[in-house]
Amino acid sequence: MKSLDNVKDLPGESDQHHSSTIAEDVAHEIISFDDNRHAGILFGKYDEHLALIEQKLGIEAVARGNEVVLRGDPIMVHRAKVTLQHLYSILQCGENVETGDVDGAIRMSDSGEHEPVLQNSDKPRSKSVDAGASITTFKRTVNARTHRQSAYISAMAGGELVFGVGPAGTGKTYLAVAYAASLLEQGAIDRIILSRPAVEAGERLGFLPGDMKEKVDPYLRPLYDALYDMMPGDKVERAITSGVIEIAPLAFMRGRTLANCAIILDEAQNTTSMQMKMFLTRLGENSCMIVTGDPSQIDLPAGQKSGLVEALDILKNVNDIKQVRFTSADVVRHHLVTKIVDAYDNSTRKYRQNT
Repeated sequence: MKSLDNVKDLPGESDQHHSSTIAEDVAHEIISFDDNRHAGILFGKYDEHLALIEQKLGIEAVARGNEVVLRGDPIMVHRAKVTLQHLYSILQCGENVETGDVDGAIRMSDSGEHEPVLQNSDKPRSKSVDAGASITTFKRTVNARTHRQSAYISAMAGGELVFGVGPAGTGKTYLAVAYAASLLEQGAIDRIILSRPAVEAGERLGFLPGDMKEKVDPYLRPLYDALYDMMPGDKVERAITSGVIEIAPLAFMRGRTLANCAIILDEAQNTTSMQMKMFLTRLGENSCMIVTGDPSQIDLPAGQKSGLVEALDILKNVNDIKQVRFTSADVVRHHLVTKIVDAYDNSTRKYRQNT
């Protein structure tokens, strides 16, 4: 496995492959990459990744073989360089780079939060959570795409009870499932337990056809989707059949003590106060609990307080309980999702001001 030294750096380090001049507040850099195949993936099909860097950072980024020429504002050129070096190191680890990874790397480039993802070639890559911003699972490594995602990963790695709250598309649930899958692979836990309030908060599952799994499955589909992204499909099926991965409606948690497992409660904004207290007190030895939800999408009957909103307030000063709050700036889905979230937030604020 190669190191970042293979990415040529500033003059004095490798004058033959790299030049840097700054005149009238315009920087000009040429960065060369040793592996032509990786360079092609790095630049993207028809240089689409470089085009995204140009758009986001307001610079010029032109590919010339296995080199890229950067020109523009010195700070933005430096961010582009950091972005490209980070993505190249990911490719050297045998992972792929997609448009979302490029966008995430650009976001992360403004405060030096990238951590090297390469290790010595004679040592396997760690299967644990990278404290910088990544989680390695059975099938893939998930890299943080925003600073809050990085903080969220760090919170899960260092805390036994973590709340991840914010709008849709910020990676709250996806990263929680990835972290749980990584712990299972390491042997740090024996089970993963996934739960969600089903059919509003009342969980009126008896009116639905089928057995309990068939009743609950539609409401837990986002959790299943994340699991299949992190683990081979046959391994997921075996784990569910054997009980290593348990899908449980929230009401079925009562009376249990959950030890040696990772417990995820998704869509927690639709819990009642009693349900949330019941769930939080299920935490047992050698377990971690991750609670995710969006307080702006509460489906409880009018006048009923959300258990998530209440818990965030009651537990805000309790040591060792971590809260990570995402905003629309952390949305990593289609760019229109950010605009949709902002538009709804603005509408809600105007309504509250006028009532």
